[in-house]
Amino acid sequence: MADEINLKTTTLGGGCFWCIEAVFSELKGVQLAESGYSGGKIDNPTYEQVCSGSTGHAEVVQIKFNPEIILFKEILEIFFTVHNPTTLNRQGNDVGSQYRSVIFYHSEEQREIAQEIITELDGSKKWPNPIVTELTSFYKFYKAKEYHQNYFKLNASQPYCKVVIEPKVNKFRKLYFNQLK
Repeated sequence: MADEINLKTTTLGGGCFWCIEAVFSELKGVQLAESGYSGGKIDNPTYEQVCSGSTGHAEVVQIKFNPEIILFKEILEIFFTVHNPTTLNRQGNDVGSQYRSVIFYHSEEQREIAQEIITELDGSKKWPNPIVTELTSFYKFYKAKEYHQNYFKLNASQPYCKVVIEPKVNKFRKLYFNQLK
């Protein structure tokens, strides 16, 4: 495994953090995918506060990855495959700004790559509506409580996991079979 010093970090929000974390935790080159919150106005928010929509935070996953195994561009290509980047403040039945599509970039290089991909996707008409993914400079990440970490893996038989997360994970596994751990 790569030394901690060689890892890069990105922070992505694409609806419920359980869905995004479930996908990226299975990806080669990803050392860590942690569920949490970013982009809001209060420190150390609780899950309940974020769910209220009043904090400005989005549910996100902070991903530590080895760029010698997977590029940031590849991470974003997967990100745009496993959620709908054209619905403002919602993913399916999850509605509110806490479920917005957002990339919190950690460097100018990440911002440029993300903007290129968004522009390319909009131009390709892959999606019937324009991409509304927010592109914002990273400020701070607040890790969610432990029971939110590895949620799908630990709770796969729960109804939400079966109905919402499992189809996304199965789609990801099928499309990116060669990139699974």
